[in-house]
Amino acid sequence: MNVMTERLIQIVLLVVIVGGWQLGVEAGAIDVFFFPAPVDIFNQVLSWVADVSFYSHVAITLTETVLGYLVGTALGVAAGVWLGLSRSTARILDPFIKGLNAIPRVVLAPIFVLWLGLGLWSKVALAVTLVFFVTFFNAMQGVREVNPVVLSNARILGGNRRDLLRHVYFPAAASWILSSLRTSVGFAVVGAIIGEYLGSSAGLGYLIAQAEGNFDAVGVFAGILILAIFVLIIDSILDIAEKRLIKWRTSASERPA
Repeated sequence: MNVMTERLIQIVLLVVIVGGWQLGVEAGAIDVFFFPAPVDIFNQVLSWVADVSFYSHVAITLTETVLGYLVGTALGVAAGVWLGLSRSTARILDPFIKGLNAIPRVVLAPIFVLWLGLGLWSKVALAVTLVFFVTFFNAMQGVREVNPVVLSNARILGGNRRDLLRHVYFPAAASWILSSLRTSVGFAVVGAIIGEYLGSSAGLGYLIAQAEGNFDAVGVFAGILILAIFVLIIDSILDIAEKRLIKWRTSASERPA
């Protein structure tokens, strides 16, 4: 199955789902209080996009997402590589790491608000906690999956610790790390939105919370649609970066169906 066929199937599925939803609303089979018509949702999105103030909300959420994503990724990769190389330290810290990872992130949101206030950094901190563990576990596993033969050959050739990190460990862990980067995008957005939802005066999460408070299902679904588009755009950017950084990796379009 080629790429064009796959895209055509995706478009057909989208048309069937949205069209069926719209027909269900018009026929009275679907209650618009709970599931508003797709046309109304689309019109709400257009009204927001046409409003200049809407872009300030997008900018705030984007800033929180990007900062949480970058900080969480940097800390996760650094900690993952460190503990991947130091097995004894990893065993010592293992129960503490598992305990922290087991804490529901939603519970941390009020604590971050208490510590950092209702501004930008409480949302960034929540996004960091969501992104960190995804990249951390992948980076650590990627380092541990290094081929011991390649590692021994590099040492025989005189490679020091820095050379091993640059030419052996990081290239071997790159696919693991980049895979986690794709996954953690959604978590960064979730962290920012949850933080805005629980307490803020701006952002896409604030718009969704405001719509929910007014029992405005159209606004809630419009906010969800914008967030979905938001994540898809970021994921597409990462997809391009991944293909450029790992040229040896076979792209999905080149793999057999």
